[in-house]
Amino acid sequence: MSFNQAAIETMKKRQSIRTFDTQNITDSHLKIINDYINNQDNLIGPFGSKGCIKLIQVTNNVSDKGIKLGTYGFIKNPQAYLVGVTENNKYSLVEFAYIFQKLVILLTELGIGTCWMGGTFNRNSFEQEIQLGKEEFIPCITPIGYPNQKQRVFDKALRYVVKADNKKPWDKLFFDSTFDIPLDKQKAGLLEVPIEMVRLGPSASNKQPWRLVLTPNRKVCHFYIEHTPNYSSKLGYDMQLLDLGIAMSQFESACKELDIEGRWRVEKPDLPLPNEQTEYITSWETLLN
Repeated sequence: MSFNQAAIETMKKRQSIRTFDTQNITDSHLKIINDYINNQDNLIGPFGSKGCIKLIQVTNNVSDKGIKLGTYGFIKNPQAYLVGVTENNKYSLVEFAYIFQKLVILLTELGIGTCWMGGTFNRNSFEQEIQLGKEEFIPCITPIGYPNQKQRVFDKALRYVVKADNKKPWDKLFFDSTFDIPLDKQKAGLLEVPIEMVRLGPSASNKQPWRLVLTPNRKVCHFYIEHTPNYSSKLGYDMQLLDLGIAMSQFESACKELDIEGRWRVEKPDLPLPNEQTEYITSWETLLN
């Protein structure tokens, strides 16, 4: 299956799944997952950082090693977990999330449910399953399985509590040339749909910390993060950097489906920032004749 098969529609419909069916993941789907995560080309970010993704199958949330994997009661009937491993620095986190989100969208295409988890799981239990390198840690996991259609009431209630469906409007997230001018959706040119896919992407606590500035020629889109102060300080890493990697993945996948060629670069533009919480991350340069 091609990753970009209707990627835009998949990104539109994808939701976090927390209640799974008891059906085992099929052998054919497990093969697709294993082939994907064992292909090193799928684990390299746009700036060269390498991530690692491990598949752990479970029965009643217990691994083959007999380890009880903890998710603090939010997840029901997971059939397996995909566990992310990377280093704890800014661009490693951004690139890892970019890698992980591409797999999440592939799983959604297969009809497999996922739920990004960065804080609501017991890291120690997962660390017992995985051999971590000296500088490595687990930034996030996702349970996987087939969605339980009869028990989606719990998922819907939780989505309401965390306001998962309340996406900020364009004028709060995207800007035209400078942070002083909100970007009119009708004036975004070829990048309107990729930018909208950023808006629809998942983020920790639905904070949506991404801020995009589109240049006057509509060829370059600068990606910034507006940090929520002390958001994940107790976890020992900046979880919101994962959100920027997700945004990059959403944006690039939409561009590929629309045949918009481009590349990522890190070249900080000389733009006045709206506040001290806002930090430049990267830019997308559209390659057009």
